[in-house]
Amino acid sequence: MSHDGPLRCLMGVHEATDNTRMSDDRAPNAATEAFLTHRNLLFTVAYEMLGSAADAEDVLQETWLRWAGVDLATVRDQRAYLVRITTRQALTRLRTVARRRESYVGPWLPEPLLTAPDVADDVELAESISMAMLLVLETLTPTERAVFVLREVFALDYDEIAEAVDKKVAAVRQIAHRAREHVAARRPRQAVSPAENRAALQAFQRAVDTGDVQSLLNVLAPDVVLLSDGGGVKRAVPRPLVGADKVTRLFGVGLEQVGDALSVEATQVNGHPALIIRLDGEVDGVLAVRLDQGLVTGLYYVRNPDKLSRVAYETAVSR
Repeated sequence: MSHDGPLRCLMGVHEATDNTRMSDDRAPNAATEAFLTHRNLLFTVAYEMLGSAADAEDVLQETWLRWAGVDLATVRDQRAYLVRITTRQALTRLRTVARRRESYVGPWLPEPLLTAPDVADDVELAESISMAMLLVLETLTPTERAVFVLREVFALDYDEIAEAVDKKVAAVRQIAHRAREHVAARRPRQAVSPAENRAALQAFQRAVDTGDVQSLLNVLAPDVVLLSDGGGVKRAVPRPLVGADKVTRLFGVGLEQVGDALSVEATQVNGHPALIIRLDGEVDGVLAVRLDQGLVTGLYYVRNPDKLSRVAYETAVSR
């Protein structure tokens, strides 16, 4: 395995099992097997709570270190137990990164993940990891975010969620209700079929490829929103750009400046259509596209180099 995040986590697994003392020699292997069985699920939980693959990997490392010291004979449901550890670690990390994001330069966008085509087949999972939904989740409190993710995406029982967030069941029900209402008011308006998605993305890609400003205007919703994240390292639009005319004008200027140096590749990021933008063959950024009723309503351009490592290979997500 050649990827730093997964390799670091698996190295942590082996180091921890080597140093864990248990009376049953088979216990470390059983712990490792259980962790690896649920690893993709745990990563997805942490990623949906944090919006960062790097932070999610750190959470999995901490989860493993705690899991390795657990007496498995006392664990009734290994999946629920691991999710509980992961959630608690993610909540701790979420409070830390919230302070870090206060000083972030320009708009902050989630770290994009190159996902397998079949992720889009699980509509609920694809929506939950979409750039649009992750930005909605950013508006929740840490506890609301945890409760919403565990209940609405992973269908955990209220008593399991209560243990994970250290709240009473009645309080968790109230938090879940409040979070659902908050998200419902802000989530994407209407899902479209994969065929409509492909057609809209192809039209958008052709417009970018050819620099045809009028064609670009035709596929943008009147109230389209563009967000770009350069992280203070790459040039980016400093605030949300709203309106088809403004977005088209920006693209027109940008396309004119780069000319033939630009190339675009259609792909799937976070379970939804996206374009990988290259300049002179080098990845410049990832442009995730939100589609509603055959029109582009959201554009999320991630240029921050620290957030582009996960578009070089597919990341497995599951629920």
